[in-house]
Amino acid sequence: HSISNVNNIQIDCKQFETAILMSFTEPTAYDMYIRTSSFRGDALHASIGRAVFVVAVILAAAPMRAQSLTVAAASDLQSAIPAIASRFEKDTGRQVRLTFGSSGNFFTQIQNGAPFDVFLSADIDYPRRLEGSGQAERGSLYEYATGRLVIWTRNDSGIDLRRGLTVLSDERVRRIAIANPEHAPYGRAAVAALGHQRLYERVRKKFVLGENISQAAQFAQTGGADVGMLALSLALSPTLKSSGTYVEIPESWYPLIEQAAVVLASSRQKPLARQFIDYLKTPDSVRILESFGFAVPQTTR
Repeated sequence: HSISNVNNIQIDCKQFETAILMSFTEPTAYDMYIRTSSFRGDALHASIGRAVFVVAVILAAAPMRAQSLTVAAASDLQSAIPAIASRFEKDTGRQVRLTFGSSGNFFTQIQNGAPFDVFLSADIDYPRRLEGSGQAERGSLYEYATGRLVIWTRNDSGIDLRRGLTVLSDERVRRIAIANPEHAPYGRAAVAALGHQRLYERVRKKFVLGENISQAAQFAQTGGADVGMLALSLALSPTLKSSGTYVEIPESWYPLIEQAAVVLASSRQKPLARQFIDYLKTPDSVRILESFGFAVPQTTR
């Protein structure tokens, strides 16, 4: 489901023509053209005929490619949103292409013209700013969830998380994985929580910064860090849930991680994009989000 996995493909016209013709059990329009043309022996006109046929097939397929929806999604959605997108595809027959990353980086990319249809941000401020600048469709912004912050460690680390954030100052904890606070909402939340407990100055030199919250989780899981300050949604993912343990950080210790979706003004699939955002409000989508620890607005339940 990643748009980054789409590769450019060079097409050999002769091979493409052969593959297309073999897929038909009855004579194609191209077959009839070749059989009845007075230029049957003219190689030049035969080549032109093949080229015209190939171009026609490609043009006919273009509307089908245009039906797909490109979604830039915050990394904390990496476990939840694929299940929602899969249901949407099944219900609508439209393809959804997901790309995950930090909300701040997506914000910059969208400002520079990145070709996304929908932006699912872990920080509501980014969609609001895009809407204010005219780069997102006015009235399309929807707050789909509120995220939660946890501390997580591997089962074999020997670190007792029941002590809460104070455990981070122990000598046993040498590295702490957090998302880069410059462009990741969960990184800013982590810094705020540590500041609230007056621990920031004591532990900041232990930070291992992930480009996004998913990379921070990877550092913690693989041993690149002893403890991670992660999204609850990732801590509840099958991999991290089975390999580690977590404790929630009180929500009063950091600003609300309000998350919002918006339709981008540059989208060529605006009706489909709005349909996808509306789909986030359905009972099945709400259930999936809640199963990964997100708090969902009461109005959508």
